[in-house]
Amino acid sequence: MMTMDTQTNLDWRYSEERLKLRENCLAILLNKYGSVRIEEQDYSTQDIYECVDTWISQGNQTSFGIAAYFNAYFRGKSNVQ
Repeated sequence: MMTMDTQTNLDWRYSEERLKLRENCLAILLNKYGSVRIEEQDYSTQDIYECVDTWISQGNQTSFGIAAYFNAYFRGKSNVQ
């Protein structure tokens, strides 16, 4: 029987390389969009985290284009009021 830890180690999305990319992508988006009054924006911190997760899960191998992707698919999609 596989444990959750074993399953995570086998999942390519959680390799050391992908975790580093996830960290870099998150830093880019938080630096660009997270330093404002988030409650006044048309996106949430959840949108930022979900964008990074989707970006990694789609197999992107660099952070190039993450901000444009966020603007196209996540900005303004939140139910933030």
